[in-house]
Amino acid sequence: MTSSSSVQQAREALGKRLREIRKDSGLTARELAARAGWHESKCSRIENGRTAPSDDDLRVWTLRCGAEEQTADLIATARNIDGAYIEWRRMERSGLRRAQESVLPLWDRTRHFRAYSSWLIPGPLQTRAYIEALLRAIRDRHDLPDDLDEAVQVRVDKQRILQEGPRRFAVLLEESVLRHGIGGSTTMAGQLGHLLSVATLPNVSLGVIPLGADRTALWPVEDFWIFDHAQVNVELVSAFLTITQPHEISMYARTFAGLADLAVYGAQARALITAAIGSIG
Repeated sequence: MTSSSSVQQAREALGKRLREIRKDSGLTARELAARAGWHESKCSRIENGRTAPSDDDLRVWTLRCGAEEQTADLIATARNIDGAYIEWRRMERSGLRRAQESVLPLWDRTRHFRAYSSWLIPGPLQTRAYIEALLRAIRDRHDLPDDLDEAVQVRVDKQRILQEGPRRFAVLLEESVLRHGIGGSTTMAGQLGHLLSVATLPNVSLGVIPLGADRTALWPVEDFWIFDHAQVNVELVSAFLTITQPHEISMYARTFAGLADLAVYGAQARALITAAIGSIG
């Protein structure tokens, strides 16, 4: 799926939602346009995804349809559409350093971070060697400009947020993450040792979900980050997905809480990490 088709599908989905709100109110498209002071074709263009509604359009729509409680969520949805789906190749085409720098404003303003990973150690907890191995693989796989050293340094510098200000980090890892070989045995041993150290920080909660945990109540989920209650970032195979709709953020928050209930912490988590270190050949 391309980014352009994803954006159009999202616009059509928003239009369908607005059509349902209008119909629930008992208004025809012509009646709503008249009450809003719009050209009579405007409602049709919005509902069919041909015209992107402005914030004011959505406020008027919900006001005239008696659905003002949905205004904030609709505005967040509309604002998010064009920037929600970003292909990795588009994000990285100017080099890895720019891709790393693009998230700095979000990280600087966030105070509560929640991360779930089924594949990799999350960025703030990575060692330089682990970072370098990951970014080198991305550079080579996508044939990107060679700014590896600069990109690594940006990610290392970003780890200052672990020490700055009243920030909290809740990190959930699948136990398999501890045994995924990244960068060779020396790099993995160093990374896992670093993980043990970072987990002792007072503002870091590290949970490990054991391989044998009962997953019956939870559907498989992609890796994601929750930034305060404002945004969720999801890493897909082909793209980087940004979610700002309040009801969707709540869904990810509930999923995170369910995963957290499966995890072990403290001494039990350290035991799993230590066992993984011991298994490195």
